[in-house]
Amino acid sequence: MKNYPNIAQSFGIGGMLILGFIIFSPVYFMTSKLIGYEASMLITYLLSVGITFWIICKIKKKKTGDISFNISIENIRVIPFVIIGTIFLYCGIVSPISALIPMSENAKEALINGGGQTGIFAFLQFVIASPILEELIFRGIILDSLLKKHSPTKSILISSLIFGITHLDPTQFVFGLIIGSFSGWVYYKARSIAFPILIHSVANLASILMSYFLISDSLKDNILLGIFGSITNLIFVVVGSVLIIVICIYFLEKEFIRLIRQKQCNNIGIKAHLSKKEVTDPH
Repeated sequence: MKNYPNIAQSFGIGGMLILGFIIFSPVYFMTSKLIGYEASMLITYLLSVGITFWIICKIKKKKTGDISFNISIENIRVIPFVIIGTIFLYCGIVSPISALIPMSENAKEALINGGGQTGIFAFLQFVIASPILEELIFRGIILDSLLKKHSPTKSILISSLIFGITHLDPTQFVFGLIIGSFSGWVYYKARSIAFPILIHSVANLASILMSYFLISDSLKDNILLGIFGSITNLIFVVVGSVLIIVICIYFLEKEFIRLIRQKQCNNIGIKAHLSKKEVTDPH
């Protein structure tokens, strides 16, 4: 059976997503004044990413004969560590690094105004639609395929790199690379798309809440201090976040190992049962 996509085709998928954004961008400009900014953004996003996803699935189906996603959660004990790890990864690592990237005055203004995106349409886009569609593409299709031919580290980094590039923004690239790498690692361990979707959703929700509660006009003077208040607070948040993330990864690894051993025991039990049945009933 053919494998799709390979590395070159994965970058091609990233290009398809960018092209989709360009093609459907006029939809936003034509509808924003009629139905509002957030509703227009949601419709434009669903058209650009949704149609691109549909095309990718058609190509994969034609090349491989199969298109399926595992959404099962076999170990619910993983969920709290995934959620906590994601929150501190975004707030304590992604945000400070993103804040170090120089921003134009227009970009700063857009970030400050972004704190007002708290309506139902923004929630649907960033917390539901975006995590589902993007994780199905980048982890469910791209990463899943790359893992079949390349090492986990190489596969995770490539899928995360493409994920960051398609956001077409330096600060969002940091989000895509770091959060994408965490999502990729969890997917590699659990082989369920449910966890990357959860990670992406939690990270986006954390971003919305930080924009609403923490980012103010003080951001114009100093990005880092505008978010964290002081250098002392920043150091405390980063160090504390790293510690908590390490603890979460430690317990996640333990749970993943436990799940693997449980599957191995189940397989041994099934084989033993079949062997016993063959002996007692040779016909």
